Amino acid sequence: MIYLDNAATSYPKPKCVTDAMAAALTRCGANPGRGGHRLSLAAGRIVEGCREAIAQMLGESDASRVAFACNATDALNMAIHGVLRTGDHVVSTLIEHNSVLRPLSELSRAGAITLTLVAPDAQGRISAQEIERAMLPGTRLVAMTHMSNVLGTAQDAAAVGEVCRRRGALLLLDCAQTAGHLPLEPAKWGVSLLAMPGHKGLLGPHGTGALWMAAGVEAAPLRQGGTGSASESMFQPRMMPDSLESGTLNLPGIAGLHAGLRVAMARREEAHARCTALCSLLREELLNLPGIRVYTPRGASLVSFNLPGIGSQAAADLLDEQDMAVRGGLHCAPGVHRLLGTLEGGAIRVSPGMYNTRENILAFVRAVRMLMREHVVR
Repeated sequence: MIYLDNAATSYPKPKCVTDAMAAALTRCGANPGRGGHRLSLAAGRIVEGCREAIAQMLGESDASRVAFACNATDALNMAIHGVLRTGDHVVSTLIEHNSVLRPLSELSRAGAITLTLVAPDAQGRISAQEIERAMLPGTRLVAMTHMSNVLGTAQDAAAVGEVCRRRGALLLLDCAQTAGHLPLEPAKWGVSLLAMPGHKGLLGPHGTGALWMAAGVEAAPLRQGGTGSASESMFQPRMMPDSLESGTLNLPGIAGLHAGLRVAMARREEAHARCTALCSLLREELLNLPGIRVYTPRGASLVSFNLPGIGSQAAADLLDEQDMAVRGGLHCAPGVHRLLGTLEGGAIRVSPGMYNTRENILAFVRAVRMLMREHVVR
């Protein structure tokens, strides 16, 4: 199997990830932060070691500003529901993942907030000027993806951050597609909150993620419960990260995330250059085939396209029969597909990872050619 669905989940994982997860369960599988015995303390060190590594990756000196989450969706919900108040206005974009669009749309439908969605330009980029034009005196939050999971184009977070600084709004950056791939400097960019998954570019296991909040930003907890701190109080602690981390943390997942993060950071530049080069090769090869529509611009780190006369999911299923793992459908991003005119059928998305090769891409192109010969209706 040639795996080309890394925008959904990176695979395969480095061996050190599974080794770290097994070690966390077998050597110190106690509850972190819930006891004073050596196993609990060892588990706590695993958690804090990963927290510090994430903070370092973000240029954050205070690791307590990082709270663990179940995934990027969980982190985004923690941020959105944590900072918004009744009557707030929010600016977001039409290229967002449903992890942003759905919580905001539900709040808007309930009358809790008002919501404005900004469209991208022809290259899939969001203009800071358009963001500012959409802002109102009561705009509290701008929520924006750092990179579209359909178009693969990175946004100018620093330019949007400057607008938010000047207008007194918070900026929530969804780094689902860039954590582990691109340098992240949220404080420098003027970002207030940053959400990331562990299972994509950071090479960690499923069910891991994190939310970073800038100093001075507060979020009401999405969940309340045991934190191992201030246990004499019936009210949720307000200090970070305890306020956002009720219940037992995913110790083996966090151990695996830390191991994957170390590999991702050591090889980030190499991996990003490789993925971009492979996507450039694939884009060029696909554009040479008759009738294929490619939606991603040059320089993107994934490729979305459609074949003539066959739906994206059907094509993905047929490619799976040729041992090619890609993603068809809407990719949980209906706004992008509405703009592309592909809302009904979606698109095929190819997203290489650090372990893919030029040979993998050429084999995929041969599989597409075969599919077109045998199944495409002209």
